[in-house]
Amino acid sequence: MSQTLSSQQWLAQNGTNAIDIGLTELLWYQRYTKVLDLTPRMAIHSKLAGTYLAKSKGRGMEFDEVRHYQNGDDVRTIDWRVTARTGKVHTKLFREEKERPVFILTDLGDSMRFGSCLLFKSVQAAHLAALIAWHVKQRGDKLGGLVFNANQHIELKPQSRSHGVLRYFHALTEVHQHTSGHRGLSLDTALSQLRRLVRPGSLVYVLSDFSQFSEDGLRHIRAIRQHNEVTCCPVTDPLELALPSGSNGLAAVSDGATTGYIELGSDTIQQRYASAQQQLQAQLKQQISQLGCKWLPITAAEPVLSQLERKNHG
Repeated sequence: MSQTLSSQQWLAQNGTNAIDIGLTELLWYQRYTKVLDLTPRMAIHSKLAGTYLAKSKGRGMEFDEVRHYQNGDDVRTIDWRVTARTGKVHTKLFREEKERPVFILTDLGDSMRFGSCLLFKSVQAAHLAALIAWHVKQRGDKLGGLVFNANQHIELKPQSRSHGVLRYFHALTEVHQHTSGHRGLSLDTALSQLRRLVRPGSLVYVLSDFSQFSEDGLRHIRAIRQHNEVTCCPVTDPLELALPSGSNGLAAVSDGATTGYIELGSDTIQQRYASAQQQLQAQLKQQISQLGCKWLPITAAEPVLSQLERKNHG
């Protein structure tokens, strides 16, 4: 499929210029939801969360009705007001929540606006967010989250069906276009805000390069993870992980209009750089994994569908 196409063919098929985020490329992912699986993998025990996909009535999150008390009913569910009013013991019934909220935190900050191969990291993050969003809709879950950069942020409470998806896409395109402003967030503050937004029993995706990640951010993820499933998706670019080998230690760089050259240094410097970056990534993975979070690395150098399909068959 996408892995057989050249970069230019794939960009044309997807409707992206690799630098900006448009609605067309986000809508394109609607047909490819099967590469993801959002089935719950952990039992969430919380006073606020019901059993996901439960079809029977029981103690849960959403009040359903009142009926006469029957032998075996939990005495804690007795509705004392109705009992006092009618003179007969009544108990409350609850409908357990069937829609699990899914929250996506998408980092579109300055460090994400970089790419040396196929896409900007910010564009790749938006593509992954689109794929997750369409899968959320297909499952009938609710979608919410937070999209941010250093200039603007948009907080989205969970909503279901296409409205929740399109609202998130609008946030992606709007925030990515804002390169000036005073309503932005850092990754750590965005995680703090997400922590207040997320409801227990949710599935949470964090899409970022984690370049501005600190102990504060780790503390917020730890708190979110206590009552939720968390998947961290570090988005990287090959040039960040290893310096390219160039003729005479030089590499050509371009901003799309003009071309220049940078000195890469000796082979020893390149090896030290690659080793240091590998250590940083390994340390981050260890910190996140120790919290019980899933680790899903994504490169901006290859279509996200190709990467997920390979992981599924790996």
